[in-house]
Amino acid sequence: MTGMEIWNNPSCSKCAAARTALDEAGVGYALRPYLDRPPSAAELAEVLRRLDARPWDVCRTQEPAAVALGMADWPRDEAAEPRWIEAMVAAPELIQRPLLLLDDGSALVGRTAGALAEALRRTAATPGTGAQPGLVTPGSAVTPGSAATLPGAATPGSAATLPGGVTPGSAATPGSAATPGSGAEPGPGAIAPADPPHLVG
Repeated sequence: MTGMEIWNNPSCSKCAAARTALDEAGVGYALRPYLDRPPSAAELAEVLRRLDARPWDVCRTQEPAAVALGMADWPRDEAAEPRWIEAMVAAPELIQRPLLLLDDGSALVGRTAGALAEALRRTAATPGTGAQPGLVTPGSAVTPGSAATLPGAATPGSAATLPGGVTPGSAATPGSAATPGSGAEPGPGAIAPADPPHLVG
């Protein structure tokens, strides 16, 4: 688990503050670029349920798209909720940010220091969440369960080359006179050192 998912706008200062707070606390997270990958109406409705909020609670009614629609004057009752949701799905810049979707099933709007502190508290209280040093880099876009390679570690099944040019499991003996791939047979000690293994960052 990563700890949480952030609905992130890279140009938003509040999103940057949330990422910094999580990085400093060592909490892993996955970023969702919601402007490029807008939620469906069902997804947004589920996030609202997790927030225990109504659509207008997380709508940026001062955005040009909202002003053009006159959303500040729209009804704010149960019957009007689908209309608000559809407008935010069509123009995702209307959705407040950053939204923090925690692994415990809850969600927060992470725009204040208090909200970020609460997100960290809930993440710490959820077994199995949080950053795992060496596995997930806080702030990276690594998807949980992906085959991220640890620094300095060989990928299982790969032909990582050991210093001296010997591949694990090969029949070559360190210090032998044969240089792999060459036609020459220089004497012992003349073997050119192999390039260091390529590390995946």
